[in-house]
Amino acid sequence: MLLAVDIGNSNIVYGVYHNGGWQHQWREETDNEQPLLDQITAIGKEFSATELSPDDVESVILSSVVPHCTPAVLGALLRLFGEDIVTVVDESTYRHLPIHILNPQEIGSDLVANAVAGFMRFQNAAVTVVDFGTALTFTTISSKGHIMGVSIAPGLNTAIKSLFNNTAALPEVPLDYPESVLGINTIHAIQSGVLMGYTGMVKYMIEQIKSELNCQIDTTHFVIATGGLSSILTPLKDVVDDIDPILTLEGLRLISEFYQDEQRLR
Repeated sequence: MLLAVDIGNSNIVYGVYHNGGWQHQWREETDNEQPLLDQITAIGKEFSATELSPDDVESVILSSVVPHCTPAVLGALLRLFGEDIVTVVDESTYRHLPIHILNPQEIGSDLVANAVAGFMRFQNAAVTVVDFGTALTFTTISSKGHIMGVSIAPGLNTAIKSLFNNTAALPEVPLDYPESVLGINTIHAIQSGVLMGYTGMVKYMIEQIKSELNCQIDTTHFVIATGGLSSILTPLKDVVDDIDPILTLEGLRLISEFYQDEQRLR
């Protein structure tokens, strides 16, 4: 049994992989100040609410892009499962992977996980992973497994919260896709501008990526959307080949497998 943990700027996502599939997933808000004991208790409660036992966890893999939150989560994992089976995704693990990492000191470990999962899903083809998280990211991997580049923009929730926090009279609105671009009230107007605007931006970015790939390499190109908000922009279904909200967890699972295989060969 594998426990994968992805610490993001907005949420910490947990996934338990067992018997060839993801048996249980949960998420909690990222809290930089959560005490170690509270973190241990929260993880224990999730296991106790299922038929899964923490005693059956054979490996744990942790990815974090929030350094201040990492110690409490890592400490809880070490306390619950033991140091021998916990792997933290960082530069030392990248050399075990089937992809070439561009600027390993700068790229987020979540984007590396996305790249590994995308590359393994569509082998012998170029892949772009569009991750709808706190940031909207586009990670493009060549058919040879080279990360060719990344684009980053504010995420949907980030954009709406910024609009709400920096204006005096605009409300915070739900992320519901509008039927018309012509907003008939304030909430509808924000939904139109942000959600339809992001749809246009994503389509344009994909077009530009495809155009540049055609100039550089002669290969098939696939697009995968992931992240908790990947299913909101319904018109994008026409320009993406797959939607997998837990692609990052799947990438962490693969990284764990590659790392363990390498360790066994030593």
